Amino acid sequence: MRVAIVTDSNSGITQEQGRQAGIYVVPMPFMMAGETYFEDISLTQKSFYERLAEGADISTSQPSPASLIDLWNELLKDHDAVIHIPMSSGLSSSCETAHALAADFGGKVLVVNNQRISVTQRQSVLEAKAMADQGMSAEEIKKVLEETAFDSTIYITVDTLEYLKKGGRITPAAALLGTFLKIKPVLTIQGEKLDAFAKARTMKQAKSMMITAIKKDLEERFSDPEGAAVHMAVAHTDNETAALEFKKELMELFPKTGDIYVDHLSLSVSCHIGPGALAVACTKKLSL
Repeated sequence: MRVAIVTDSNSGITQEQGRQAGIYVVPMPFMMAGETYFEDISLTQKSFYERLAEGADISTSQPSPASLIDLWNELLKDHDAVIHIPMSSGLSSSCETAHALAADFGGKVLVVNNQRISVTQRQSVLEAKAMADQGMSAEEIKKVLEETAFDSTIYITVDTLEYLKKGGRITPAAALLGTFLKIKPVLTIQGEKLDAFAKARTMKQAKSMMITAIKKDLEERFSDPEGAAVHMAVAHTDNETAALEFKKELMELFPKTGDIYVDHLSLSVSCHIGPGALAVACTKKLSL
């Protein structure tokens, strides 16, 4: 059975990386000044942060139904089935939309509600591709991904409160007080949504809080205190130098986890939290 693997650019997989891996990446649309841009096609990381710094109002959207239908129809000319892995249903309605559209494809398009985003979503997509290459059916791949959906964790430290205020996630008064007190909120993504986790005064303290949280998850959720059975990743928003330093710290703490992947957080998250953010993520390894 030939199974095509499709995801969206929230996974962090670029168009070029997708082509090299045999994965199809749907670019996420962004709206700026009445124009629509597409991630990694007409909107680069560099141009995104430049526009953000200029104070542009940037909003996210979901892929158009027509673009998904056209892609699936094209893939089904050469494949028996399509596995579509969008960002978490708790963070966007794009998963629900894809489910509704897939109903017209007679079971040949299976949408996976994998409850992930960014580097954890990327890991699911890579594993889906590995399963497809091993000859697993679309139904089997979907079952594995949904059964293991919550075997991941993300913690993010935000450098500025400006973008959380813009998005209505905190009040202007709370943002002003937080800025005055130099608070750096630590947020968490546990599948369904972006939530507050802790408050720090410095990036050093925030990193310490995230490390403590990851250690707890490894011990209590994954029964793997040394991190030997997880994929660990560091993600950032226009903050690569700090991300590489954080990677070094984590590799010293968890030498058995192997190499730690470093990437940008998806632009859909970045537009809500702004530049300078730093994140750590863990995903339990699948036995394939």
